[in-house]
Amino acid sequence: MHAGHQSFGLDLLVVAGLVLLAGVAVRGWVRRRASRPLPGWRLAAWLAGLGLVWLATASPLAGLDRALLTAHMLKHLVLMTLAAPLLLVSEPIALLSSGVGRDEVRVPAALATSGRTLTHPVLCWLAGTAIVLAWHVPAAMSLAMHSATGHAAQSASFLVGGLLFWWPVVQPWPSRPHWPAWIVPLYLLLATLPCDALSAFLAFCGRPVYAAALSTAPPEQLLADQERAGALMWVWVTLVYLGPAVWQVLRLLGPTVPAGGVHPATPFPHRPRLW
Repeated sequence: MHAGHQSFGLDLLVVAGLVLLAGVAVRGWVRRRASRPLPGWRLAAWLAGLGLVWLATASPLAGLDRALLTAHMLKHLVLMTLAAPLLLVSEPIALLSSGVGRDEVRVPAALATSGRTLTHPVLCWLAGTAIVLAWHVPAAMSLAMHSATGHAAQSASFLVGGLLFWWPVVQPWPSRPHWPAWIVPLYLLLATLPCDALSAFLAFCGRPVYAAALSTAPPEQLLADQERAGALMWVWVTLVYLGPAVWQVLRLLGPTVPAGGVHPATPFPHRPRLW
């Protein structure tokens, strides 16, 4: 009962935080319309990303991940591969800065250096991959499923890992690319490999891996659920990671533009000047 009340309290906290972030972003988008407007689709992306975070962590459906590995897998995929990139393409720093009344943003040099180090593609790739693999260790899964705090920490780390992973791909303001654009397809392709290994293990190992963590159902039901979860991850990651990789390759292979134009491989070539 105590765990249930704690989980309910955390859900209310998540909802309050998401509503606050939505309100600040709407205010920021409205304030920018008179001077440096952002397209409406960026605000829509931010709100959609927040909506997916709510759906995966605090909605009535969110609790299913405590009983079904397939639901758990769906939650982790939604947070890391849908909500996170949607939040980044919205230009969140611009939206939120305007929303709190900061019309001009000057990032201190030390903070800019730290942020650039933190968002280096190697660190972002390792963070996104390590978070997925670590939480699928049976002991870590049991901790997350039997503790409201552990469950919240797992959800938060999935979202943070997704934001870090997609940062070098989306490159929201004020980021600058660390590497040439042709590295992005390789970055995404390599990210599928550990996910494929994990999903293949879950689908073909032939035994329930998380029996103690997720359910007291019969072993054959647990195994069937685990095989569905592995197949879901395999197909989902392949489509979500390789789709942008192919799109970037096609942009790189596209025709060059006249002098003074923007190369097609430049991320968000029609991005307005934000500040």
